[in-house]
Amino acid sequence: MAIQQTISPVDGSVYVERELADPARVEAALERAVAAQRAWRETPLGERARRCSAMVDAIVARRDTLAEELTWQMGRPIAAGGGEIDGFEERARGMIGLAEGALAPVALPDKPGFTRYITREPLGVSFIVAPWNFPFMTAVNAIVPALMAGNTVILKHSAQTPLCAERLQEAFDAAGLPAGVFQHLHLSHAATEALIRDPRIDHVSFTGSVGGGAMVERNAAGRFIATGLELGGKDPAYVRADADLDAAVPGVMDGAFFNSGQSCCGIERIYVHREIFDDFVERAVAWVRQLRLGNPTDPATTLGPVVRPAAADFVRGQVEEAVAAGARAWIDPGDFPLSRPGSAYLAPQLLTGVDHAMRVMREESFGPVVGIMPVDSDDEAVTLMNDSDFGLTAAVFTRDIAAGEAIARRLEAGTVFTNRCDYLDPELAWTGVKQSGRGCSLSRLGYETLTRPKSFHLKH
Repeated sequence: MAIQQTISPVDGSVYVERELADPARVEAALERAVAAQRAWRETPLGERARRCSAMVDAIVARRDTLAEELTWQMGRPIAAGGGEIDGFEERARGMIGLAEGALAPVALPDKPGFTRYITREPLGVSFIVAPWNFPFMTAVNAIVPALMAGNTVILKHSAQTPLCAERLQEAFDAAGLPAGVFQHLHLSHAATEALIRDPRIDHVSFTGSVGGGAMVERNAAGRFIATGLELGGKDPAYVRADADLDAAVPGVMDGAFFNSGQSCCGIERIYVHREIFDDFVERAVAWVRQLRLGNPTDPATTLGPVVRPAAADFVRGQVEEAVAAGARAWIDPGDFPLSRPGSAYLAPQLLTGVDHAMRVMREESFGPVVGIMPVDSDDEAVTLMNDSDFGLTAAVFTRDIAAGEAIARRLEAGTVFTNRCDYLDPELAWTGVKQSGRGCSLSRLGYETLTRPKSFHLKH
């Protein structure tokens, strides 16, 4: 019997232990999913919406309990935990509301003697592999639209956040969802790969690392099934000379340090016009110094640990290399006593004197560190922002909205912002370019990846 352990970054204790699904249990889940999908696809859309909405109600009703569980599983400060449930609700209800229009048949112009239209057919069984960093919000991006489109779902959640899968199962069960329509499995890496290869899986949604995305593509190769891959980023922000620093500094800094920097669309690189560079850095350093690194169960904590000690040490290595190469570290780790090598608690860091030869400006850090570079023009900023293997989001801060939009059009990213960052609007397509992945979730367009077109050409 294989056991999966969840080590809490709060204190290093074993917070959850779960038995991994054996082949017999996986096979039973697949059989149930296939059988349940035959009836679920014929279920009226209004009924699907009612069941999914009741699931959301059940999750929201447990908001405080789920926030506490999130803190212990992945280290987010308890004061911010409820925001995850708020975001989950916004995305879920948004996608439920968009379903009728997005899934409606496509009507064509009249053609004498013929009836012609296109329907959107469900794919079948959707296998969703969800990450730990925003475990409810990332999972719901795929789960709710998959179900609304008439698919059944098997969810494999991160070993760091297994309770999230169980709480979703409980909520769907409380909502009266028919058996087999939504299921979760705790799986090993090998079992996950085997499930992707199974011919009864018709769609895979994966959120995680570039290496994980490559794993999905390898195992899905030759089956010609739909895959959605959201693989993270090294997202940039550009602060123009005309930016409102009273708004830009807290906006960019929160985008960089919220969730201890563990956001695939968090800000990891900042470019500031030279005219305001010193002012920006001074304000940014002051903002970072007011963070309180501590036990995330304490409501006064504003910066929790990263997910595990190895992740913290990876970021420490990036920072040490950058400093050795000439960067300046503005934050004294000694001001954050809990931060020490080998610990998941990591002092925030802000670097200047950086360049794109340094790992901290190229590799995804996924931690509380950000590098800041001066630029002399919009053109230089655009060149540097696009100089990356990733392209998930990018942000421009400026009072000149037309100029900001013009710059945004030149940026190689799936989502571009002006005067905000690190946010998913469920009515906008969530997608990336380059190594940030491919496919699309959220918005009306997200339903296109979870359905296939079927054309009706009826001669009278």
